[in-house]
Amino acid sequence: MPSICFTGHRFIKKDIIENLKQRLYSRLEEMISQGYTDFYAGGAIGFDTLCAEAVISLKEKYPHIKLNLVLPCPPSEQTLNWKVSDRKRYSDTLSRADNIEIISPHYTNSCMLERNKQLVACADYCICFYDSRRQSGTGQTVRLALKKNIPVENLFTQENAL
Repeated sequence: MPSICFTGHRFIKKDIIENLKQRLYSRLEEMISQGYTDFYAGGAIGFDTLCAEAVISLKEKYPHIKLNLVLPCPPSEQTLNWKVSDRKRYSDTLSRADNIEIISPHYTNSCMLERNKQLVACADYCICFYDSRRQSGTGQTVRLALKKNIPVENLFTQENAL
């Protein structure tokens, strides 16, 4: 089944979130109509969360689609320094995911990179929110996708600069 991975920045300006959600939702509906059924998110705050929540919402209309979470380490370690509100959203996302894969049994210096590699390994297409900074996990994931010749669609625009 054709699949999409998501990657994007953790911090998104509040005044662009609603517009970004609408663009993402519309784009995912188009991709579902083209046969994409499996969606892979990395479980981080920010864009990963928006994408996972969009897929969960779309499952009501398209029950055949699947949300797959690829986590770098156990949830208790991944969310250690998160705000309570972010942990609550994360917990809700975990409970509604179709599949959860945990890359490392503990947080390590390499678990985020390994998670990013796995996201790309699972995908035929990549949707990102990337401002072209080279020193980021998002940039790393985009470069991995391009190296694998996976099409990358960037929802970032100058109007929604970080």
